[in-house]
Amino acid sequence: MVNGKVKIKNPTGLHLRPAGLFCKTAMQFKCKITVLKKTRHEDVTANAKSVLSVLGACIKSGDEIEIVCEGTDEEAALREMVQLVEDGLGE
Repeated sequence: MVNGKVKIKNPTGLHLRPAGLFCKTAMQFKCKITVLKKTRHEDVTANAKSVLSVLGACIKSGDEIEIVCEGTDEEAALREMVQLVEDGLGE
């Protein structure tokens, strides 16, 4: 299992278009990819391969998320997912 933290930079957060790109990228990997968002009141977990799950996490601009990858290609998956967020999720 590997994990990394990254801050959402794009001004609209993970709305439908960037969430779709995020999930499409995650689906290219065999490993399990989970997104964690910590708030003052609760921790939100989302399946990175499910658009509805990612949208349900209500990830906004400026939020810090943790990407957790578990499986055969976990290292490559983490690198790719973190880079995608750092590049602004296509926006």
